[in-house]
Parts: sequence; C-alpha cells; structure tokens
Amino acid sequence: MSVFDHPSRASASGGLIGALNALAVEASVLMQALLSPSSIIQEVHEMRALQTRADGLEATDPARAAVLRWHASRVGLLSVQSRSGAWR
Repeated sequence: MSVFDHPSRASASGGLIGALNALAVEASVLMQALLSPSSIIQEVHEMRALQTRADGLEATDPARAAVLRWHASRVGLLSVQSRSGAWR
C-alpha cells in the first residue's frame, strides 16, 4: 500500500506545514511589535478612544456603541495582516 493510499497522512503533513507557517507568521508579527512599540501604543490609544466613545453612547444609541466596540476590537488587524502577509 503506497503513501498515496493514505489520505490521512497527507492531510496530517499538510496540517503540520500549515501549523509551522502560522507559527512563523506569529513569530514575525511578534518581532515587528517588539521592534516598533510606538505603533502598538498608538493602536492601544485608538482602541481606548473608541471604547470611551462607545461607553458615552451606550445609553442613547446602543447600536452605534456596538459598532464602535466592533471597530475597536479590530484596530491593528489590518496592519498585522499587511506586515505578516497573513489572511490573503
């Protein structure tokens, strides 16, 4: 019986390669964050500002507050994607 007759082995090796690629991307993003802490600090300030605005709107416009919180939760994701080449 050949290796090609065992799809589980092929998918397992593909899973391992995918896991190693994900690990490499994460390590790259971590190194970039460590080398440029000012960008991380700026993103935290932006997230905090959005959260503060959402808190102020919660009583009068809960839907808008939810949208602001959604945006706050995604600050930095686009820059991580472009820096790492992930999620393409």
